[in-house]
Amino acid sequence: MIDPLSLGALASVQNLLLQLVESLPARDCKRRFDEALPSAGWLLGRAVYLELHLLRNIVIGDDDLATRVRHLFDASERPAASVDDELPPQDHLLNWAAQVFDEHLARLANPGGVPDHPLLDDSWLVWHLAQRLGLVYERLLAVLNARSADRERGEYRVGSVLDPRLPHDDTCRIEQGHYRIGARGGAVMPNERPPQVVELNAFRIARRPVSNAEYLAFIDDGGYATAGWWDDVGWHWRTQGVVAAPWQWRRDADDHWYEVGLNGAVDLHPDAPVAGLSAHEARAFAAWAAGRGDGLSGAVPQHEFQWEVAARLGELTDAGRSWEWCANAIHAYPAYEPPDDPSLEPCACDRDLIALRGGCLHSQPGIRRTTFRYCAEAGDRTRFAGVRLVMPPGKAIWE
Repeated sequence: MIDPLSLGALASVQNLLLQLVESLPARDCKRRFDEALPSAGWLLGRAVYLELHLLRNIVIGDDDLATRVRHLFDASERPAASVDDELPPQDHLLNWAAQVFDEHLARLANPGGVPDHPLLDDSWLVWHLAQRLGLVYERLLAVLNARSADRERGEYRVGSVLDPRLPHDDTCRIEQGHYRIGARGGAVMPNERPPQVVELNAFRIARRPVSNAEYLAFIDDGGYATAGWWDDVGWHWRTQGVVAAPWQWRRDADDHWYEVGLNGAVDLHPDAPVAGLSAHEARAFAAWAAGRGDGLSGAVPQHEFQWEVAARLGELTDAGRSWEWCANAIHAYPAYEPPDDPSLEPCACDRDLIALRGGCLHSQPGIRRTTFRYCAEAGDRTRFAGVRLVMPPGKAIWE
């Protein structure tokens, strides 16, 4: 018996995907608005393909439909631009997606609709698909965000001016010790397992992620023009393109910063976590803050283990408002057992990808857990990602 809650979660995100693509003019369904993002139509097709492959093929044993579209959608992130020319028209794509989604929900909801399979134990695959489609949903929102930026004509005028603010020491100290990392079981991704115990040195971690006002202080202090705050790889990335602010920040006619969101231009809130950063920008900000911020000497982006431990201990504020870049590349835990089918792993550990933690405002509830591990290329600015800093521990109260 499939858990009705898992079916509800899957149906909810399916509907969100359909609604977003349906909201677009037909001419924009197959357009690319940012070089780091695929088209909205491709993302919807990718979501359908995931279901066709994982449920229809692996569980039910019917590979016919998945085989027909595998050449279009069996790419996890950035398909060739030529693929968009092969996509069907928007209305055909929406009808196909809705038909597949409805049939799968009906099969899962009715006894005997799907055969017994280990992936369906405790409704694991249904929860898995709800989370995987949730990640596709975030990418689709990024496409819509990029579309808003493409339509922005610079006519917006800032009402509440964003003023810079130097970062300061608002941290908590985590003592040296052995801490549990990873998930024991349940509806988790393979790369969250197995649970393990790691030893961490003492450290201080910022209670809040870096804010818009703090990031503006970095910009105003020549953050994008000073090579000394960037590592070699980051500076090379910086000099390859015109990058002078987070992904969707813009200046009005009076030189004041605002951002372009899903619904158009809006003022930047000073205390909101900054988003739209690459891992390179996160590292450069940390290097700058280490020398400019009050009590932040030695600041660096967090390691994902430091984030998870602090989150488990309840020491983090504003977690889940923007993804948070980590200092480390995504890697397999000791004794990690890769899934039989590689497509069951959203973050392959055999590529040079940087870990992200925490979720963002657009993340589905199933993704908002302390053990969830996401990842992206270091130069990707489209993940709604910011940064949280860690520092050397300093002296404990009793020292």
